[in-house]
Amino acid sequence: MSAARPRVVLIGSMGAGKTTVGEVLAERWGVGFRDTDADVVAAEGRAIADIFVEDGEARFRALERAAVRTALAEHTGVLALGGGAVLDPDTRTLLADHVVVFLQVGLADAVQRVGLGSSRPLLLGGVRARIKALLDERTPLYTELATLVVPTDGREPAEVAAAIEARLEEDTRA
Repeated sequence: MSAARPRVVLIGSMGAGKTTVGEVLAERWGVGFRDTDADVVAAEGRAIADIFVEDGEARFRALERAAVRTALAEHTGVLALGGGAVLDPDTRTLLADHVVVFLQVGLADAVQRVGLGSSRPLLLGGVRARIKALLDERTPLYTELATLVVPTDGREPAEVAAAIEARLEEDTRA
């Protein structure tokens, strides 16, 4: 009997649509959806912004790493990781043998989706500039880890989910 594993793992920056697309994809496939950011919030009983402010980013990253490890071992549906999860070398190693879909979003769409009044802790000090810096820093990691890259700019979540499904079907037929 093989170990439990997600059918697909979604990665990408904030505003890429990982949660929304993941929920649509899970519904299409009739499987569960799980978001590791939500796992951290549930385990801690407080918002991610509060963890950052009260305990610091290092503590959040440790909680995130543990949540990802657990979810990769337990979850059999669609799994979405927080945007910064890929910064952890152990997480990158764990992702190596999974189907990983990078939801690629451009700066304009990410800013529009996240909003300028965002409560996201990594966006303090100028949303547009911070999102650009995060995209510049993390996109190479997302690309390196991806089994599949799916652009999300100008697309509805259902369109993105359909594109993922079609590309994965193509890969299994090839």
